[in-house]
Parts: sequence; C-alpha cells; structure tokens
Amino acid sequence: MSAATASVFTHQFLLAMPGMADPNFSGAVVYVAEHSAKGALGLVINRTMDIDLRTLFERIDLALEPELLAGQPVFFGGPVQTDRGFVLHHPLGQWNSTVVVAEEVGLTSSKDILEAVARGEGPPKMLVALGYAGWGPGQLEDEISRNAWLTLPADAEVIFDTPVELRLSRAFGLLGIDPVFLSTSAGHA
Repeated sequence: MSAATASVFTHQFLLAMPGMADPNFSGAVVYVAEHSAKGALGLVINRTMDIDLRTLFERIDLALEPELLAGQPVFFGGPVQTDRGFVLHHPLGQWNSTVVVAEEVGLTSSKDILEAVARGEGPPKMLVALGYAGWGPGQLEDEISRNAWLTLPADAEVIFDTPVELRLSRAFGLLGIDPVFLSTSAGHA
C-alpha cells in the first residue's frame, strides 16, 4: 500500500453488508479512527453493552458526579481487548493519550479523560466503549474488496447526536440507500 492510500479509511464509516457472517459486526456501523499500512482500528458505534457509565465508573473506582451522564450506555467497541476503554469525543481537548482522528474528533484511551468526565469536566460529546475492532495490514482492504463493508465519510452527527438504534439507517441514508433493499450476496457483471 502506498503512503498516499495508507490512511484512506481514517474518519470513515464502515457499514456491514447484510451478508456479514461475523456476529460481532452483523448490522454494525464502525467508525475507523486509525488506518495505515500497519492496519486499522475502529469502534462499533451502534451496539451498546449491558452496563451504563455509572456501573463502569464504579468498576474503575471513580465517582461519577454529573448524574445526567450516569445512565448513558457503554458501547461494545469491538471484540479486541474488551477490557480496555476508549472515549471517542468532540472537541479534541488536552488528554494524555489522544489520537486526532479528524479536525475536532479524538479517540482517547488514557484514564485522565474519564477522571475529567467524573468531575463534570469532560468533552461535551462523547461515546465510551470497551474493546475495539482491529485489522492487520491489508485485512480491511481485503474485506472491503470482498463486499463485506460499504464505506463512506464519517459524520459526527451520526456518532454523537443520533439515537443508537437509528445510526445504521442514518449512515446508509447518507449514501441514499435504504438497507432493507440490500441483497445478502454480491453480484458481478
């Protein structure tokens, strides 16, 4: 892969095609936070876990002060390192370990952002996830070439302002596609 195409999928959505066999990704919208010749890292943004922020913060010994955040869901970011937390957020802010994904979107994995959230000083828009989706060198490109995923530029409104249950249909809508009409198999002319 050339350097020019190395990060082509960063700040993109991956939309699982109906024939996706992997149950971790069936019906998933994945936000790609990093893509390079070394592989890719993303978060599933439309699948919540059975715990909320209050429960997560209790598990890591942080008192969550803003009560309105307590009931927010924790997301299943993907099947890799499900004990590791990630915060996808807007705006960027100043955190110890942030990957700048786009102009105002960051992915932070350091505890300082969670400590700030607990004090009510975290980013105003965020998605907290456990685990991530990862691909080795060339693996994502191969999956895309085999029609496992549709790709499109990410939209922060879908990530941060759209109800979880509507994110897949909204993302498909950005392409002008109703997912109900997608076939489960790819055709070739």
